[in-house]
Amino acid sequence: MQQETVVLIIGAGPAGLATSACLNLQNIPNIVLEKEDCCASLWKKRSYDRLKLHLAKQFCELPHMPFPQNAPTFVPKTGFIQYLDDYASHFNVNPIYHRTVESASFDERERKWLVFVRNTLVNVVETYEGKFLIVATGENGEGYIPNVPGLDSFHGEVMHSSHYENGKRFDDKNVLVVGCGNSGMEIAYDLSNWEARTSIVVRNPVHVLTKRITQLGMVLLKFIPCYLVDYIMLTLSKFVYGNLSDYGLQRPSKGPFYLKRITGQSPVIDVGTVDKIKAQEIKIFPSISKINGDCIQFANGETKSFDAIVFATGYRSTVRKWLRDDGGLFNEEGMPNTRVPNHWKGENGLYCAGFSREGLFGISNDAKSIAQDICMVLEQQK
Repeated sequence: MQQETVVLIIGAGPAGLATSACLNLQNIPNIVLEKEDCCASLWKKRSYDRLKLHLAKQFCELPHMPFPQNAPTFVPKTGFIQYLDDYASHFNVNPIYHRTVESASFDERERKWLVFVRNTLVNVVETYEGKFLIVATGENGEGYIPNVPGLDSFHGEVMHSSHYENGKRFDDKNVLVVGCGNSGMEIAYDLSNWEARTSIVVRNPVHVLTKRITQLGMVLLKFIPCYLVDYIMLTLSKFVYGNLSDYGLQRPSKGPFYLKRITGQSPVIDVGTVDKIKAQEIKIFPSISKINGDCIQFANGETKSFDAIVFATGYRSTVRKWLRDDGGLFNEEGMPNTRVPNHWKGENGLYCAGFSREGLFGISNDAKSIAQDICMVLEQQK
């Protein structure tokens, strides 16, 4: 089977949906290819039950469609999934599911992109052609578990955070969460609420803010420089939490919004985890040295037995596995070589959406920029 269109979009997460919607508004034909059996599979299949958007809803809207007025400020997982389904329906975005991209390359002679896709329903390879190719698989292509010495000897359960739903079945068990980002801190909180004996590995300094402090910072960034916003954020954080180094949480030397902009590292939006750490209901450990059976040895020399390990150690881009002829748009880690705001455009009609490290706010900006650029190129070629 062979299909041809103007724009091919790989991935039906929020980035793919948003970009397709913006193109549809310009009447530019496009096809969205998705390997799963639904859109937004990360949200529908690989996120824990208690997840909410960590930023206020006005910073998480996709282009041309605000959240309903009665939506809470911090939208829960179910509400966001409903918003995405309504968004796809409203803008007539109809992804083709069960399509795993095996390779995508640029045909110099024909001046178009050739994408070979496996239809996993019938196990046949299909060919799609497009003048433009948009990589919308995002930063979170697949879960990453680091290579820990002795991990294969661990007798208990090992999972990535993308497979964690809730802590119900971990009642009265010793569970170690590896990673102190937003997912790790919130999963640790959830486990503790389900009466698991919870510990968390904190390897690096981390900023901890409340949702309201973060919301204030996002608003202030529109009016005053980043360094001043960071100063205000740090002052408020210290007022709310005090000196967290006493509990094993070190603050980075650079400010939270500066780090987010330069490295993509987000501050932790506290959901109640810090209070549990202070009350010693959640124990903090440094990095793991090695694992021997059920016993885990940490960098400070302590050893403890655990029943389960949850790796909240992030995700990796999968672009490098299938994209050819990217013209230097992506680095070896499958992330853009060029920094925001010039990261989204490559050569020969190649674009990327959802790689800005700026969450849903960045996805919205990417989608609008890409659609506008494609519209301009097509106008010039008329």
